[in-house]
Amino acid sequence: MKHFTSYDFHKCHLGLLLGRAALLKDRIIDTHMEPHGITAAQFKVLIIMAQFGVNTPAELCRHLSLDSGSMTRMLDRLEQKGFLARQRSEADRRQVQLVLTEQGQQLTDQLPQIGAEAMNELAGALTPDELKILEQILKKILVAAGDPITLQRVGSNEQ
Repeated sequence: MKHFTSYDFHKCHLGLLLGRAALLKDRIIDTHMEPHGITAAQFKVLIIMAQFGVNTPAELCRHLSLDSGSMTRMLDRLEQKGFLARQRSEADRRQVQLVLTEQGQQLTDQLPQIGAEAMNELAGALTPDELKILEQILKKILVAAGDPITLQRVGSNEQ
């Protein structure tokens, strides 16, 4: 369904609002993660590893839409901070697997609580019904666009 034309596109704020909301979310997560010495981007890597069992750089790249160079730098920083380690796969020595260190596991155990606090701050102005509708709308947009992560993790049957 087409909602916009070149004649009224100047009235469209959807892209701006989605982008600004994403930036706000990252700023809030940055604030909540600062005492732990990690950024919102590093939080995302650790939470995806912990919650979804993702353990390869390639799969993290797919989840976060990052190129391999950016992911390598991100993993380098997390490794330097002592939160994860890289190991060669025993099944395929060409593949690197990521494992949380003891320090990384201790932090990831706290991430659901930290994440909940951050999301409550982000969505605090919404009623429970508004939040549910917003999530349904965003899922619908992503599923309709064929976003593989949304299809895989959230599922299209929740529409």
